[in-house]
Amino acid sequence: MKIALPAEARDSHGEVCPSFGRAPLFLIHDTETGTSVFLDNAAATSMGGAGIKAAQTLIDSGVGAVITPRSGQNAAEVLISAGIQVYRSTTGSLADNIAKYQAGTLQTLTDIHPGFHKHGSR
Repeated sequence: MKIALPAEARDSHGEVCPSFGRAPLFLIHDTETGTSVFLDNAAATSMGGAGIKAAQTLIDSGVGAVITPRSGQNAAEVLISAGIQVYRSTTGSLADNIAKYQAGTLQTLTDIHPGFHKHGSR
């Protein structure tokens, strides 16, 4: 299964990005092959709807699970309606969170916020 995590930099030992829709990158990890790739998040600079656009990008990439510290309601609804499992990340690196996912110790993300509307406009 492919899993995705929001990332600040192209480093699997880096921290999980605190933002989902506005994360600069996503780490896509294939649990079957053990391979990982970083995907630029084109939605990060969107004027609006970044979470929904980011969620659609991950759906189009064939992701089956997302690990993130938080998510807006619209993005979460898009992911969940596509059958994607959404888990809450923990402190530690991207690699640490992948290991916790594989060990089955991550919790489902339940703290869904209404979103940060107009976040990208200034």
